[in-house]
Amino acid sequence: MIVALAGGVGGAKLASGLAAVLPPDELLIVVNTGDDFEHFGLHISPDLDTVMYTLAGRANSELGWGLAGETWHCMEALEQVGAETWFRLGDRDLGTHLARTHRLRRGESLSAVTSALCRSYGVAARIAPMSDGDVRTFVHTREGELAFQDYFVRRRCEPQVTAIEYRDAERAAPAGAFARALDSADLEAVIICPSNPLLSIGPMLALPGIRDRLASLRVPRIAVSPIIRGEAVKGPAAKILRELGKEASPMSVAQIYGNAINAMLVDDDDAQQIGQLGEMGIVATHAPTLMKSAADRERVARTVLQFAQSLRERRVTV
Repeated sequence: MIVALAGGVGGAKLASGLAAVLPPDELLIVVNTGDDFEHFGLHISPDLDTVMYTLAGRANSELGWGLAGETWHCMEALEQVGAETWFRLGDRDLGTHLARTHRLRRGESLSAVTSALCRSYGVAARIAPMSDGDVRTFVHTREGELAFQDYFVRRRCEPQVTAIEYRDAERAAPAGAFARALDSADLEAVIICPSNPLLSIGPMLALPGIRDRLASLRVPRIAVSPIIRGEAVKGPAAKILRELGKEASPMSVAQIYGNAINAMLVDDDDAQQIGQLGEMGIVATHAPTLMKSAADRERVARTVLQFAQSLRERRVTV
């Protein structure tokens, strides 16, 4: 079994590639929920939805979020009555949020609701939230503390970041599927998708015991770098790294993950960093990692799975 940690568009792309080349029962995709928040009384799970919609073939590729073929009548009505519409919710997308919120208020866990929604969208792969508890990412900036969506959407990532906080992570527990997968005797590898290391993967690593559990696993734990040639393919990862005094590079990503990983896939354009990664005790390889098409996603998925297989054969597990 493969466990993939994912969040955001980059994570969703590789997750969809892995789902295309692996049987459903051999893959668990664990998704960041630090971005979750309540909006107009609805529980919004942006990363869970991005992964689910992408695997369902329903993602809005033009916007990078939400469902394809959206209409915006509800937003237009909200604007008419003077409500804030900085966080855009399409009419189709609202159906997901209404269903999720209704089921959560009935007492179902986020894990159970996610499974039900995935079935409704025809997603065969297993997708689980990182936790059924409430972990919320807050961004500390030169202009003060901002809830994640205020920073990311309302302020468009403009304020200078000074620190990232994963509020209440210490009181949350990994979701059952996540915990069981890490304990499974059938676990073959953990793959950290090319997601923002601080905003998407950081909340997962902040859950109690997760870093230590990953470090103790005697399987390949491979991070796919989200940085290519000093920039993020999408999103503010490179900007935030520089604002925190770090180089925007695969090296910095590896330093953030620490002993949670033991291997890394970097883009061909960053092959020169493989030696430095080796000095950190990280086995690295390079390949084209930019994913512009479904074929690209499957190619990168096969590349990282072959890398994992080669590490197992070489017994590179610590």
